Amino acid sequence: MRKLRERKENKRAFKESGAFQCLVLFWEFFKMGLFTIGGGMAMIPQIQQVAVKDRRWLSEEEMIDCIALCQSLPGVIAINSATYIGRRVKGIKGSLSATLGVVMPSFIIIILAVTFLGAIGDNRYITGAFTGIKAAVSGLIAVTAVKLGRQSLTSPFQWILAAAAFIAIAVFGVTALWAVLGGAMAGIIYTAAKKGREAEK
Repeated sequence: MRKLRERKENKRAFKESGAFQCLVLFWEFFKMGLFTIGGGMAMIPQIQQVAVKDRRWLSEEEMIDCIALCQSLPGVIAINSATYIGRRVKGIKGSLSATLGVVMPSFIIIILAVTFLGAIGDNRYITGAFTGIKAAVSGLIAVTAVKLGRQSLTSPFQWILAAAAFIAIAVFGVTALWAVLGGAMAGIIYTAAKKGREAEK
């Protein structure tokens, strides 16, 4: 009985330790990197599911802030998000664990793809599978955009800004970085003007 109790206590202590948290971060982001196809944005639904709903590492609002920040920074949004969330959960060690987890599947798959590309590159079933996967990923991104929009778009100003950003990117080809920076500047100006009007009253 004593040994069993000690094992349970050791198991509980390990789960509460930083090493276990780092392993969890690595494993969760490894799975995301392994099963997400379609680019960095395609990973956002998975990140939201794991970080917000399953593990509760972030709130909905913090997730929106994470996406905005990671999209505006240089680099791939999937790696930026892993680094950001890992840092929030377990500091520098968490950042390294999550980043390594999300990068490793791509590294392994690229090596395998280069090795066997000649054998599978012209396979019509493989091509068909990727066609279906791309369509499904587009749907996942759309659903996530709607969910995040419900959380963040709470005023007419925000709706107008979101529409302007969509038009700027989709129609005029403005990069996401400039859209995010433009939104930040518009938000600062709007808040300053609003406070000015309130002060006059």
